[in-house]
Amino acid sequence: MTIIHISTKQSWRGGEQQIAYLVSELKAQGVDQIVMSPLRSKLSSFCDKHSIQQVLFSKSSGINISAAFRLKKLCKSVKDPVVHAHDSHAHTIAFLSSFLFGNNTPQVISRRVDFPVHRNFLSQKKYNCHNIKRILCVSNKISEIVEPAISNKDVLRVIHSGIDLARFNDCGDKRLLRSYFNIPDDYAIVGNVAALAPHKDYYTFVDTAERVLKENPKVFFLIIGQGNEKQSIAEYIFEKGLQKSILFTGFRTDIPDILPELDVFLITSETEGLGTSILDAQACGVPVVATRAGGIPEIVTDQKTGLLADVKDAKKLAENVLSLLNDNQMGETFAENAKKEISNFTRQETARKTIVEYKEIVVEHYKSC
Repeated sequence: MTIIHISTKQSWRGGEQQIAYLVSELKAQGVDQIVMSPLRSKLSSFCDKHSIQQVLFSKSSGINISAAFRLKKLCKSVKDPVVHAHDSHAHTIAFLSSFLFGNNTPQVISRRVDFPVHRNFLSQKKYNCHNIKRILCVSNKISEIVEPAISNKDVLRVIHSGIDLARFNDCGDKRLLRSYFNIPDDYAIVGNVAALAPHKDYYTFVDTAERVLKENPKVFFLIIGQGNEKQSIAEYIFEKGLQKSILFTGFRTDIPDILPELDVFLITSETEGLGTSILDAQACGVPVVATRAGGIPEIVTDQKTGLLADVKDAKKLAENVLSLLNDNQMGETFAENAKKEISNFTRQETARKTIVEYKEIVVEHYKSC
């Protein structure tokens, strides 16, 4: 079999990291694969660096007919192809290749977002294309949300995203953040690692920080990441007069080195497919406070491996943060419990389950022909 991955993103976020993990594991196991991605994308650079075969296309709108035609030709050139579309526009390319050019290659669709399938004609058609053999949802919650729009429920599968535990083998407090931002030893650090995007709801993060600081002013809040929302978030922080207590670190490549410095990992997302940054924090032994967005409750069990609150409930989130700051033993217990469960959410486990689905598809589609 030959797996043809399609990704249309230029940037590098959680979805692209998951593709990188998957193609790396497939390469290690000798699985033939090709990655289709836009010219000069972050994923294409990764493939270049790791000698992953790829086909590049020009980035366009969601209706990329040229890429759909190239996909048809590519599928005809390899043995037992399986198309794996990793985002919405990639799914559209796969659908158009089938609908316009008669490409009958079996399709696997990844679904990482926790909102319903759009009701427009294109979305309804492409999610019920006869060539779709699997829709891989990264959480049970996403499967539940997507299910009403899918005619053939048998294609739905849940395969949780995974992390690279090896990144955290040398996990320990290196005091990089305290040194760079001059944070005193008697101050706690609460932070989040996430793109500055609307669905991450950093406004609730700021509201939570405001409540915590009223009770305990000896806390610094760190926003670790970058994104288009930075300016508006910064203005919101300034309006509240919290600019000395809530700091932007920008994009960091040393996450395994700085995560252990956090006393609490606080994620206030409004929507979330799964939340692999939470898994990173758990791998570093950092206690988690989170919202019940999307698949988060599947990796954070309230009162066992962390503390949960409803979406936008800054009051409860703040209470949870203060509980952990005031009770070190609680945080240590949560961290220990989380580490026992994290083996279920590794890159190897994600790849293993995905390969099982690929092989079943090949048997079902090609061996029966």
